[in-house]
Amino acid sequence: MKIKIHNLAAFYVATASVILLGGSAIAADQWFVMGQQTLNATDPSAEIKTEGGRFKKDVKQVRLAVEGADVQMIKVVLGWDNRADDTLAVGTIKAGGMTAPKDAPGRKGRLKSVKMQYKILGKKPTATVKVMGLD
Repeated sequence: MKIKIHNLAAFYVATASVILLGGSAIAADQWFVMGQQTLNATDPSAEIKTEGGRFKKDVKQVRLAVEGADVQMIKVVLGWDNRADDTLAVGTIKAGGMTAPKDAPGRKGRLKSVKMQYKILGKKPTATVKVMGLD
């Protein structure tokens, strides 16, 4: 009987460990806003500097989100710290939409800035662009 109780106790401890470790790993992978800027229809380009310290800028993936108007992204350059810059072919992002995620160089990369050339479509005077990071 003692052997069965010990085996049962070991099973519960092992199960609880797996659940706790798995739950913490899932909770860590969340999208967050690294920086945002309001784009004006009269300006052809913008640069968004990422916010936060060194570890806040260290991400696995990056994507852009647009609110307020459709925006045609002519050129988007991701500025990485100690890595070569990435130029993205994005196209048009609909209001309320996002780009596909772009993997950081290596396992994780530290994003410094996003430079973009754009055109706001339609008659809207402004749109907001958010730089999203996946930790």
